[in-house]
Amino acid sequence: MTLFADLVVRSSVLLLVGLAAAACLRRQSAALRHAVVAAAVFTAALSVPLTLMGPSWEVQVPAVASRGAPSQAVAGDAVAGRLTPEQPVAAAPRPGSRVAPLLATIWTAGWLLCAVWLAAGVIRIARITARARPVRERRWRDAARDVARAYGLRRPIALLHVDRPHVLATWGLRRPSVLLPGDADGWSDARIRAVLSHELAHIRRQDWLVQIAAEALRTLVWFNPLMWIACGWLRRESERAADDAVLRLGVPPRDYAAELVAIAKTCRRAGPHWAPAMTMARPSTLEGRISAMLNGKTDRTPLSRRALVMTASLMFVVALPVAALRTGQSAPLPLTGTVFDATGAVMPGVGLTLEGARQVKWQTTTGSDGRFEFPPIAAGRYALEVSIAGFGRLREEIALTRQQDWDRAITLQVGTVSEQIIVSASRAAAPAGSTTPGTPLRVRVGGNVKAPLKVAHTSPVYPESMRQAGREGDVPIEAVIGTDGGVHAARVLGAHVHPDFAAAALDAVRQWRFTPTLLNGAPVEIQMVVTVKFSLAD
Repeated sequence: MTLFADLVVRSSVLLLVGLAAAACLRRQSAALRHAVVAAAVFTAALSVPLTLMGPSWEVQVPAVASRGAPSQAVAGDAVAGRLTPEQPVAAAPRPGSRVAPLLATIWTAGWLLCAVWLAAGVIRIARITARARPVRERRWRDAARDVARAYGLRRPIALLHVDRPHVLATWGLRRPSVLLPGDADGWSDARIRAVLSHELAHIRRQDWLVQIAAEALRTLVWFNPLMWIACGWLRRESERAADDAVLRLGVPPRDYAAELVAIAKTCRRAGPHWAPAMTMARPSTLEGRISAMLNGKTDRTPLSRRALVMTASLMFVVALPVAALRTGQSAPLPLTGTVFDATGAVMPGVGLTLEGARQVKWQTTTGSDGRFEFPPIAAGRYALEVSIAGFGRLREEIALTRQQDWDRAITLQVGTVSEQIIVSASRAAAPAGSTTPGTPLRVRVGGNVKAPLKVAHTSPVYPESMRQAGREGDVPIEAVIGTDGGVHAARVLGAHVHPDFAAAALDAVRQWRFTPTLLNGAPVEIQMVVTVKFSLAD
């Protein structure tokens, strides 16, 4: 499972927990249900940094073997096949190399569409607000002051007449605006008080901030239906919570329901482009709201600070283990991979032997694309042996623990040639009188070494193909610093190094320059071992 899919699953689990909890609280107040869903949405977003930066608990789960895989040792062409003259040797495509860019393109297109739609709605409301005129009628101003005092609101609130006869909404953070239709001056005092009680309840509860933040998060995970459901629940429960606040101020439920129906008839043309604002008379939620306000047994308890802290804390406690849990498949899974040479070309016809406990062995051969596949292998430690004429024989211990361990890249190095030549000749007689007993011999004393200093450095470039695939790795390199200070005979020491990493590391190391190494004043060649680590930052 990729990291992106893993994060989507974790956030979906938290959204499901929040929605299920809100459903179980259907007999509780709408304010509490709104808080639960809001906490679920934001802890789902918080699961991303928690997963990337927090501790992890890995749990191994059994995996199902691929259908039709052999259950005993497989040799040669039974798995991979032989190279034929009609089959060209081509680099093996990496799993998901074509799917990942397509999915990224689809996600980007969806995100742009949702983000543009949301931004267009906000811009539309902002432009209408800019053209609006302040409410001058004394009845509105006095009623707004009384309701604000009842709610304990001290922030400045703008009451604005807009040039749209069907608009009745609230939006804004620092200086909230209540948008009223142009004919609102002719409304009755009862309707004015009901409208202001509802809209200022949204302002007191910070409903617009919660809703617009949830809508922004939805643009990132637009493909997740749970986020769309959660945003709909937030809007519905915020309206019901505002209705409860109106009724707690003493407005009779029947009168309030009658006013709400009358307003809905006027504002029924408010379309989806008003989604970024808190609209009072949205037709889709009207029936449920009226049923709730006319039900005398409905719990209308406001959300206390203690209940808010407890709700957020409980969702955070649920988010911690969900973000920390890691699942790994412990097999059996087919052991697959690709064999490359030092230039990065794939190698067909390479024999591989895998040896497990009790000397159980599996054999296979790479196909024309350099790919190999062993039958489903359980987790554990194994000895992998690779051999082909002209290349060095490789035998290495491998550990299969995590899912990615079952897909391997193997690079073979050209074998070394060893030869011994003996040249014999008779020993020459010592010249007469050349030395006499007791005459001191002149001995050249050495051991004076001057270490090289790097004078030119080139940093390796992270291969784009490896970065896109999310791969990391170490490249151990052995090279010779020549008498001229240049780097010669650089080669990769490990076999389990991807060719893209090897090429990037070798290309940089070969450009390094050093001062010559001096042994007793004379330049000499020395061996150098370098390890280049390629790692991805969070």
